[in-house]
Amino acid sequence: MRILLVEDETRLADALEQMLKKQGYFVDVAGDGSAGQDMAETGIYGVIILDRNLPGIEGVEILKHLRAKRVATPVIFLTAKDTVSNRVEGLDAGADDYLIKPFSKDELLARVRALARRSENLQISDTLCVASLRLDTRSCEVSIGTEKTKLTATETQLLELLMRNKGQVLTKEQIIDRIWGFDKDVEIKIVELYIYYLRKKSPLRKAARPSAQSGELATA
Repeated sequence: MRILLVEDETRLADALEQMLKKQGYFVDVAGDGSAGQDMAETGIYGVIILDRNLPGIEGVEILKHLRAKRVATPVIFLTAKDTVSNRVEGLDAGADDYLIKPFSKDELLARVRALARRSENLQISDTLCVASLRLDTRSCEVSIGTEKTKLTATETQLLELLMRNKGQVLTKEQIIDRIWGFDKDVEIKIVELYIYYLRKKSPLRKAARPSAQSGELATA
């Protein structure tokens, strides 16, 4: 499962990222509200961990925006604001859970697991369909009609991102941020390589056509 962590405190973000990765989660980190909102809107995450006090856009406003856009991803608020009115405001904005700083890492992991189970029950997270193309994100299987093939985990994440953003242009930089996070060792050409891998898969050969603007796999 992929988790989005929106946290501007670098040391805390780094510690939480490593902790979550050790538990087997894929983790993307956004250091400000604007980037976090853009990433959250893709709908590819199983859980969002959202700091309340962020530069750019405040956490409550991000959450209200996501819920208005019908992004149903479960959200855990992390905040130092511990008054009843603050908690009520966060929950009313659409938060699924609320954790006060400082907090126990074990408690955060337990709450992530609880929301992950809820997220797995959302039908939208299992299967995506664009025209005749069907992607099962759990089994990493893509199909057109009766023709099916397996994808790697990264191929599945990439195809899921493109299908969820059908009709939108994604730059290679945006794709890298969504799939590989902010790993500075990842080069732009890796996007072209994985697009090539996807196009070679037998069902996708029927559905693929190039996009000169972003190198995306277009499905029509």
